[in-house]
Amino acid sequence: MQALYNGYTDKMGKQDLFIFLLISCNFMGVSGYPNGLVTDSCINMTPLHGGANAQTSAAPFSVTASKTTYSPGDQITVTLQAKSGTFQGFLLQARQIGGGAAVGSFTITDPTNTRGLNCNADNSAVSHMSSSDKSQIQATWNAPKSGTGNVEFRATFVKSKLIFWVQVKSSQVSFNTITPASPAPASPAPASPAPVSSAPASSSFNPSSSLVLISSTGCGTNKTCFSNPAGCNAATNADCYFMSSASPQGGSDGIQFEISGKSNGYISIGFSDDTEMGNDDIYICGQDRNGNIQVQHAFSTGRSTPTIIPLENVYNIATSFNNGIIKCSFITRNAISTQQRAANTSYYIFMANGQTNGGAIQYHPLRPFITEDKVNLLGSQLASGNANRPAIIKTHGALMLIAWMTTGSIGMISARYFKQVSKGKQILGKDIWFQAHVFLMLLTVAATITAFVLAFVSVRGWSGGAHPVIGCIVMGLALIQPLIAVFRCAPDSKRRIVFNLVHAINALVIKVLAVISIFLGLQLLDNSPNQWLPKVMGGFVGWEFLIYLVLDFNLFLKKEEIYENVVKTPPEPKVLLIYILGNLMFLIALLVGIGQT
Repeated sequence: MQALYNGYTDKMGKQDLFIFLLISCNFMGVSGYPNGLVTDSCINMTPLHGGANAQTSAAPFSVTASKTTYSPGDQITVTLQAKSGTFQGFLLQARQIGGGAAVGSFTITDPTNTRGLNCNADNSAVSHMSSSDKSQIQATWNAPKSGTGNVEFRATFVKSKLIFWVQVKSSQVSFNTITPASPAPASPAPASPAPVSSAPASSSFNPSSSLVLISSTGCGTNKTCFSNPAGCNAATNADCYFMSSASPQGGSDGIQFEISGKSNGYISIGFSDDTEMGNDDIYICGQDRNGNIQVQHAFSTGRSTPTIIPLENVYNIATSFNNGIIKCSFITRNAISTQQRAANTSYYIFMANGQTNGGAIQYHPLRPFITEDKVNLLGSQLASGNANRPAIIKTHGALMLIAWMTTGSIGMISARYFKQVSKGKQILGKDIWFQAHVFLMLLTVAATITAFVLAFVSVRGWSGGAHPVIGCIVMGLALIQPLIAVFRCAPDSKRRIVFNLVHAINALVIKVLAVISIFLGLQLLDNSPNQWLPKVMGGFVGWEFLIYLVLDFNLFLKKEEIYENVVKTPPEPKVLLIYILGNLMFLIALLVGIGQT
């Protein structure tokens, strides 16, 4: 029997042992840590739950701190709260903004439910004592005696073994390196902001949230400033987009940046060797996926979404979001890098703003504000913006306006309302209305093609956003329309009604999309706070709609033969003349506006 056993183990024992160990290891890997001893997760704060992935939806939990600022040695109470339901496990740390290691230490105030962990020092993190359901946990954080810059509290919440959220963040807690002065009601804010607390994601949740103090005081004397409108003061003008750069107070190395602007997503500043987007060093101040304002460092390649890179040597970060205005202040010791190389301190400055989606920035709908010349970031300049768009883009916009405000609009009106008025009156063997319609629509298609080509020549690629997408659709449908006309049926054909219907519907779709594209294009061209150009275009749309109503009403009266024996002179030519005069007034106003952008 012993020999048989020995033989069995010789032949099968190694395989069985391997399987046993494999199952054991796998079992150990998914067992979790109900006792809270999760030091293996100190760095990435991700539970080792058999390869399960963290949830990407908004966490039903919150992390809040009892203070918005701190000094060395201060104590802050941190609360983990379930907005709905409960959680079984958690891991809590304090980290410097942009940092990857726990800072400070915790005092355990609830030993029944919490325990301290050694992530890089004793009690530098807190976790659960058991897997019992919890709705709220509190712990006291002890700030380092020497301070550690602005911090945030991060927590991982485990609802069940396979359902957990990683690194849910609190609002920033700012380090008080200096005592902020109390601003006088009638005096401007200090030249450099005191690092104050970051506000919640929306002022509607906390109207009294603190503001980062940014103003134009010191511009041109001890700091470089760039703003739109030119010379505006971010402290008093809600429509002011502003950035400044200067040497940090106290003579330390690096560059102190201030950014302010109206946005519900992000504002950003970029540094470039030229006035074209791409190969730019960028700092972004915007909402993360939890709605908190954060500072990010990025690098752009071409016109694609910038690549987020580590913050590294960025400190003294202060942010706020109040009444739709985002403000950020920070000091960076990172070398400004363009073309993936370090350069000097003189660059073209870009300022852009747009929306965020899950913390990721989206394409900015408006053209960035760009300085006219290179700017010394450590100088004392009042940088002016480049108010002039490239001539090729202005020509693109002008041609599209002429095509779809004037030639296209008049051509469509002539086909709809002037068939009967000019009946029997021919030129070159065709009715006058038909010849006018064909001529004007061919001009419209030619202008659209030219404008389309100019846009791609200028951009030399795909610029992103809705405007180019709709423009391409308009271009395609505009090319299809004359082809449909070439293959139209004879007037007495039974299928003529199909042609008329398809031709009319396609024309209506083109017109609507062209107007939408023009609105979006004017928004890109017009960087003024009141967006004057789109408003003028809105006036034209209202004017054109009124003319259509008048002509349709006139057509209805004629069909009902209400005034056939009363009105001897058809009113359509007079209405057309009035329409053309009004059309030209709106067109000239927009062309002049484009010329000034």
